Amino acid sequence: MAAQSKLTERVASGVAWSIAEKVGSALLQAVVSIVVANRIVPMDMGIMAVLTVFISLAQLVVDSGFSQTLIRKSEPSEGDYVAVFRFNILSSVALYLLLTAIAPFVASYYGWPQLATVAPVLFLSLPLNALGVIQNTMMVRDMHFAELSTMSFISIVVSGLVAIAMAVAGMGIWALVGQRLSSMATKSALLWWHSNWRPRKTSTQGSLREMAPFSLRLMTTEIITSIYNNVSQLFIGKIYSGSALGCFNQAQKLVYMPYTLIQSIQSVTFPALSRIKDEEEKFAESYRLVVMSTAMIMSPIMAGLIATAEDFYTLLLKPDWHPAIPYFRIMCIGGFFYPLLYISYNILKVKSDGAIILRLEVIKRAIMTVILIVTIPISVKAIAWGLVLSVVCEMVLNTWSALRYVRISLLRLVRTILPIALLTFVMYVVVMYVGDLATEWSVAARLAAKIATGIAIYIAGGLLCRMESFHQSVVLLKNIISKRA
Repeated sequence: MAAQSKLTERVASGVAWSIAEKVGSALLQAVVSIVVANRIVPMDMGIMAVLTVFISLAQLVVDSGFSQTLIRKSEPSEGDYVAVFRFNILSSVALYLLLTAIAPFVASYYGWPQLATVAPVLFLSLPLNALGVIQNTMMVRDMHFAELSTMSFISIVVSGLVAIAMAVAGMGIWALVGQRLSSMATKSALLWWHSNWRPRKTSTQGSLREMAPFSLRLMTTEIITSIYNNVSQLFIGKIYSGSALGCFNQAQKLVYMPYTLIQSIQSVTFPALSRIKDEEEKFAESYRLVVMSTAMIMSPIMAGLIATAEDFYTLLLKPDWHPAIPYFRIMCIGGFFYPLLYISYNILKVKSDGAIILRLEVIKRAIMTVILIVTIPISVKAIAWGLVLSVVCEMVLNTWSALRYVRISLLRLVRTILPIALLTFVMYVVVMYVGDLATEWSVAARLAAKIATGIAIYIAGGLLCRMESFHQSVVLLKNIISKRA
């Protein structure tokens, strides 16, 4: 019982630290994105969007799922760590050379000469990121989330300052390149400085072979996911225009910032759930509480962004970016389904051997292929709606599969989330009504009124109705504060 209590405290503290870092990071990134966006053109963002697709895929190959396997493994050996480190470095260098070689052909395909100039520099992020993967994995295993959160925040501050300085200096797309490279370099440097682990000569025979079955299944799954999450951008850039892709990508980036809250909870709970995977009742209740807590955070954020999108863009971004408003609103709808999607995926990573994850991925991507074929020729807005529909399908499949491994019913999950959904809907209606009353106000005043009203309605409603999600949050917060005091 004491061990379980200690684990709960560590998870709660980890979630609190991670969320605090993600909130601070999201706010900082939003400021940086707005400052930089007002000094570049959508075409610059379009070029970066295409190159980022290749980087995302390459990083998945570099890691190959081995870091997740090391976290999941009961007692990784020194040889396991060294083997994965060597693989990460060698594969990152090989992929850097390969991507640099094909960059001129990609530039020719799109008719964007600047892409070939930017690519060799931007792709340096691959080896820079590979340098710190093992240290990061070891800190996650040991649940040192406060230190990781601090490092992430520092890297975002450094890269944000670099991006703003370069944008103000009129360097255009290079501000985005500088931001990404400085972020990777700073994070890896901090991980090496903080960690005592260094690659040393030791036997690595059989290490990769032992971890390969689960790791490669996970890698294949995540590569398929990444391709389908980004393939629409490749088509938008070719079929429509670089500026249309830039607006679409900017909307995605802004919507994605709150999603990092889910990922922070996911990264903290994965090692914790791995430790109690054989305690069925505790595991099931932990799954339910994590879904509830994540939904409580994400639902009001997404509803608030939809309600304030036009005011937000009008106030903070130059007119070049205003065509992104409808894409932004549509993509926010997908955020309501991510809590169940991500946490259920965590359950499958913890409890399954990885085979079901791969089978599900094939089914999900077959569905998404149909959606893309239908939506891509219609319009960019149709593509955005297609992405939301894909998220819904993915959430249904992940949850249905996860429930096979957890002793909890679908009805129990629905009853957990329903009060949050109803309160969020009430909040949204009231915020929109306030916006209608304030049509004659300045944009800044109307936006401030909407935000204040939304926060007040949501918190007051949750406390007055004595919702379980609010009660659990208050209890955890009190425990963390009292412990630190």
